[in-house]
Amino acid sequence: MPKHSLKHQLKDRHKRTVFITGAAAGIGRAIATLFASQGWIVGAADIDEIGLVRLREEIGNDLCLTYRLDVTSAAEWQAALADFHNATGRLDALINNAGILASGPYESIPLEKQTAIIDINVKGVMTGCYSAFNYLKDTPDACVVNLASASAIYGQPSLATYSASKFAVKGLTEALNLEWEAHGIRVLDMLPLFVQTAMVTDMDAQSIKNLGVHLTADDVAARIMKAVNSGHSASKVHWTVGTMTALMYSAANLSPDWINRAVNRWISKKK
Repeated sequence: MPKHSLKHQLKDRHKRTVFITGAAAGIGRAIATLFASQGWIVGAADIDEIGLVRLREEIGNDLCLTYRLDVTSAAEWQAALADFHNATGRLDALINNAGILASGPYESIPLEKQTAIIDINVKGVMTGCYSAFNYLKDTPDACVVNLASASAIYGQPSLATYSASKFAVKGLTEALNLEWEAHGIRVLDMLPLFVQTAMVTDMDAQSIKNLGVHLTADDVAARIMKAVNSGHSASKVHWTVGTMTALMYSAANLSPDWINRAVNRWISKKK
């Protein structure tokens, strides 16, 4: 469907729009299909172009625009968002979902891989927020959702750099939540525990063996939908996903550091 037709459809039906990174598979794909099922126009971005084609075939051309996007590239961000905004006229929600993971002893993971984690998980989110700001500001009640992790509650052994990247996302979210409130933009993050996606396949981390994988991509997508549609004020910043994550988050906020250290040491201990 031509882009001008999408804009006409939005004008007539007041359709909201969402731009999602890492949308070709896993959590991103679940987010895209859920939002489309609720009538949102989806901007789906990923480096996996084949996956994007399949997603668009599933959702339908009238509700899905796809973009080959390397989230570390400011130029690609600017081009994709400009095209999406030109086609739809608004940006109601930006969901920074793209991310990578490496697990195992810190010294055993090549430094190049660890640097890539920071580039994608942190710089990708920073660049996305920066590039989307003016579009979000011009859309009433706009929202940003950054995918953090339960590993941002306390630094996780065997996931050190990934955990550090999610702490950075959590900190950026807190800061922008305060800064962008003046512009009418809510900024929040999601803190899921391990999710049943390809990302956790063959992970070398004792915590996943001890805690298991109980969340699905659909669980995370549903929580994001609730957060985006929530009537909560901008003061609700961190959204946990699942009962176990909620308990861990609450306990960590109430417990002294030595107890948090002991708990996380137990979680990551071989049994």
